[in-house]
Amino acid sequence: MYLLLPNPDFPEKLPESIQSFEPADIETAFRRGYYTDLIREEVMKYYLQQIKYVTPFGKYMPTYSLNYPPEEAQVLIRDQARSTFLEELVHPFRESFFINGFEPKLDKDKIFVSDKSWRQKIIVRYAPSMAIFRVLAGLLIVSIIPIIYIEYKKVFTELLQVAKK
Repeated sequence: MYLLLPNPDFPEKLPESIQSFEPADIETAFRRGYYTDLIREEVMKYYLQQIKYVTPFGKYMPTYSLNYPPEEAQVLIRDQARSTFLEELVHPFRESFFINGFEPKLDKDKIFVSDKSWRQKIIVRYAPSMAIFRVLAGLLIVSIIPIIYIEYKKVFTELLQVAKK
């Protein structure tokens, strides 16, 4: 049932932020950029709350946070992405949300947009998955488990016989 639940919507924009309309931030519906004065912890807490998904059974879907080196942003977000942190919020066997933050350290890199200086730029990339592929992967895993168990049992039995000799 978990694999059949619909994908959540793209998270809402950060509070007290403005959306970036730079070409790279709007070229796909699955990536958006925002300028904000929030710190990293506030950004991640906000997005974690946004993607918490209550199942029809009244339970939250499991959500894990994975940290990546900032250099990976050029692969996972887009090429030319500047980054000081990159985290992935993932629902296992389902969708992922990549949150990239760039907080300038040098004066020449300061972010000044709409007559305001911003603390950082956040880029959110949503990587949804199709239900059919989730179900196929789930069925494959469930069908392989008995095979692995049988093979493990054979190996374990042989090891016990060798140990008795």
